[in-house]
Amino acid sequence: MRRLHVWLLVVLVLISGAAVVESCAQAPPPQAEAASIAPSAGQLQGQVEKLQQQVAEARGAGDNAWLLVSSALVLMMTGPGLALFYGGLVRRKNVLATMMQSFTLMALITVMWALFGYSLAFSSGSRFMGGLDYVFLRGVGGLPDADYAATIPAQTFMVFQLMFAIITPALITGAFAERMKFSAMVLFTVLWSLIVYSPMAHMVWGKGGLLNAALGGAFPTLDFAGGTVVHITSGVSALVCALYLGRRLGFPKEPMRPHSVVLSVIGACLLWVGWFGFNAGSALAAGSLATSAFVATHFAAAAAALGWAGAEWIRNGKPSVLGAVSGGVAGLVAITPASGFVAPMPALAIGLIAGVVCYLMVTKVKGKFGYDDSLDAFGVHGAGGTVGALLTGVFASSAINPLFKDGQGHSLAMGLLEGNARQLLNQGVGTVIAWVLAIVGSLVILTVVDRLVGLRVPDEHEIQGLDLSQHGEEGYNWET
Repeated sequence: MRRLHVWLLVVLVLISGAAVVESCAQAPPPQAEAASIAPSAGQLQGQVEKLQQQVAEARGAGDNAWLLVSSALVLMMTGPGLALFYGGLVRRKNVLATMMQSFTLMALITVMWALFGYSLAFSSGSRFMGGLDYVFLRGVGGLPDADYAATIPAQTFMVFQLMFAIITPALITGAFAERMKFSAMVLFTVLWSLIVYSPMAHMVWGKGGLLNAALGGAFPTLDFAGGTVVHITSGVSALVCALYLGRRLGFPKEPMRPHSVVLSVIGACLLWVGWFGFNAGSALAAGSLATSAFVATHFAAAAAALGWAGAEWIRNGKPSVLGAVSGGVAGLVAITPASGFVAPMPALAIGLIAGVVCYLMVTKVKGKFGYDDSLDAFGVHGAGGTVGALLTGVFASSAINPLFKDGQGHSLAMGLLEGNARQLLNQGVGTVIAWVLAIVGSLVILTVVDRLVGLRVPDEHEIQGLDLSQHGEEGYNWET
């Protein structure tokens, strides 16, 4: 019996050993098991590509959000910003008519931009004017246009640029305030947007433009956010309008004080805030360049406000509120072309210089020549834009925005202080073209409009005020 137990035990041991050997033979080696768990090279590549796509989508969403906010900020500059700023500077009987001009342009230029304005400015065409590829916004949708902004929809870029097209002719209205017919204003601004603004925008920012610094223009002019396109064209056109229309009745013998500096201060503050979208938004991405432009914008405005107020304090013994806010606007104008190219300290210098220069233009030059630029559109925007455009060629830095590169991709000098003296010449060319286009274009348009509908209101309407004579309303009803 004992032997039987021993044999059974031996048989069980042999059977168990065989089973263990068989299972070991069937099991994959450790290396094979690890290989089956680890992803293949193709799987890794797919995971990397998916991660890169998610990062790109997140970046695009952030950039798009910033540009949409910037678009709203720039629109706010026209209404209520500019409407309040200009509205407070005119006499009480013209406040509604002045504000109505800004509001009307918000609607009028939008429709024009959608139909053909955007195409004339930003589609491919000649060196001087865009083509008709984007008429009725054909092909302007959710996909980016890499030539302009690779991370945001083309439609976002279009609406951002629309806000610039709105405020530019609105700036001109300050020169002919209190004396131009509403019908003449509508016709003038429509023609001006087509004949002056769209060609200048195309030359500086459009594909194949003569002055485009980013896309191979013949005279690469640095204009980050519209020193030439917006401020020089509008400011110089404002001077032409003031000279063509002549002075207001009673100017300069009768006092024509602002009816509400309070409204103008509120408007100027809204302009200051909105200008962050104007300049920092022109980086077309929510990155470090937007931050640099934001800082430069704020610093220049602050320095210019102090420069104007200081000059006024020295001359008159006291600084005025209107002078301080006008100086702030002058600094914002001057830094516009330079905002994406200069460091904070040059931004302070540009603002300070612009504040003093624009103060002298408004208080000395205007008085010497006797032209009636009602709300100093030329003294601030024409002069400030010119100063800013030229100083951009002096202070532009490759450390801030290395736009110019050699064939190997190495950064080249940007401005005069970095050794690129030619850039100052390019800035001069761009400035001269903006001046000539504004002068010639405005003169032609004013002549045509004058013959078609007449420019000035009758004397009795001007005496009565444009609120009642042009719109049948009053800004302030004291009886109620």
